[in-house]
Amino acid sequence: MRVAVPVQITDEERTTLVRWSRGRSTPARLILRARIVLAAAEGKRNSDIARELNTDNQTVGRWRSRFATDRLVGIQKDAPRGGRPATRRDKLARRIIETTTQTKPANATHWSTRSLAAHLGIDKSMVQRVWSQSGLKPHLVKTFKVSQDPRFVEKLTDVVGLYLNPPDNALVLCVDEKSQIQALDRTQKSLPLKKGRCGTLTHDYVRHGTTTLFAALNVLLGTVISACMPRHRHQEYLRFLRQIDHQTPAHLDLHLIVDNYATHKHPAVERWLRRNPRFHVHFTPTSSSWLNLVERWFRDLTDKRIRRGTFTSVPRLVAAIQAYIEEHNRNPKAFVWTARAETILVKVRRARAILDNVPSA
Repeated sequence: MRVAVPVQITDEERTTLVRWSRGRSTPARLILRARIVLAAAEGKRNSDIARELNTDNQTVGRWRSRFATDRLVGIQKDAPRGGRPATRRDKLARRIIETTTQTKPANATHWSTRSLAAHLGIDKSMVQRVWSQSGLKPHLVKTFKVSQDPRFVEKLTDVVGLYLNPPDNALVLCVDEKSQIQALDRTQKSLPLKKGRCGTLTHDYVRHGTTTLFAALNVLLGTVISACMPRHRHQEYLRFLRQIDHQTPAHLDLHLIVDNYATHKHPAVERWLRRNPRFHVHFTPTSSSWLNLVERWFRDLTDKRIRRGTFTSVPRLVAAIQAYIEEHNRNPKAFVWTARAETILVKVRRARAILDNVPSA
């Protein structure tokens, strides 16, 4: 009679096996193997383990022996299978990746699995498998812009320095306008949310006008000073600067992080700033809105209150925005900037080097 291989496990191995046997994200095959080894370590026979785990004696014997020989590594991965190396598949994979990343179809901007398969004369499932393994997603695209500001390093260092090492006896405020917020009214009521169905909105709408939100995000506290105005000229911006002046402690300096919009550099604005020396303006580099933290707050406002909202008039839109801001200010949460200027500069230089080597379209 054949005798099963005895199994003894250490405390460390037992801890790992128990974790595998109970893990919700652990593959089912590894859960079974871990339970087989744990049962074998208790001295149970293969037939009893097979009956208990609803499997067969051969499976129990295989993983019991594999663990006894190779320990945890032996059951974690399947043993390499025999047969010839898949040389043709490897060549095809290289060709698929090269064609996907270095060429474009004659009549389209990117390849699909079917168009690339037809071009290479292979099955589309092969293309899909190679793309999945390589992380290629030709159907997706992200927008970006590398700043060409000649003073990029200087401005970046200045703004990031304010985030990481804010000055004493001062407030750092991220200021910007969210312009042309539309009061959109849907042509029909939305269907209610239910199990198996997401929220719905009609694809068409009625416009009822726009408003512009001026906002100043307190970097330390996360609170927001705001005002909604019908336009966003330098006159409205000056009115908002005076509002900031009235709503902040008079003994503190104010460091404003703003973008390069012409309104922020209007001669009337510059004259007012010279008459109010506690205001210090710091401009972000051009095409670098991501450096202004108030843009991150604008995203939350859009996602949570505006995009799926229904507004029958501009006053209703303004009231909804103000209610959101009041609720936010009752329980504010600051955004914490962690990236250092040196780290950002390394990425920017790498992006510029790649762009310099990309051939013109």
